[in-house]
Amino acid sequence: MPTTTRRATVGAPPAVVWQTVADPHQMPRWWPRVERVEGVSGQGFTQVMRSKRGALVRADFRIGRRNKPRVIEWSQDLKGTPFAGLLKASVTTVSLEEVPAGTGTLVELKLVQKLQGGNRLGGFMVKRAARRQLDAALEALDALSRSATP
Repeated sequence: MPTTTRRATVGAPPAVVWQTVADPHQMPRWWPRVERVEGVSGQGFTQVMRSKRGALVRADFRIGRRNKPRVIEWSQDLKGTPFAGLLKASVTTVSLEEVPAGTGTLVELKLVQKLQGGNRLGGFMVKRAARRQLDAALEALDALSRSATP
């Protein structure tokens, strides 16, 4: 079960970062390849992403653990989707921690993916792709925090 964790410090306080990461409508601003988010409710949301080949891909998520303003978690609904051929489970957790002296927020992104059947052999490729995705998300969050602070 590949687990990928990436951390970075962004230059905004946790309350400001929380406003971005806890609002699915904000995902196009910081989550890689997400063009828009639809069907947002307290229980979940749908990401509309563009594949590398240009096709639109929809992915449904359920919001799980939420501990304002420190932790939010969402899991992908896989049953009956093209993703089900690769994954048994996919859970993303965002954790925020104030940096000492109030100089920013330590953001931890964790993606736990349980691979389906024979795909378990490709775990290293899935983990490498997850690292790229989480690193890009952290870079975008940092850029947003820098543009939001005076």
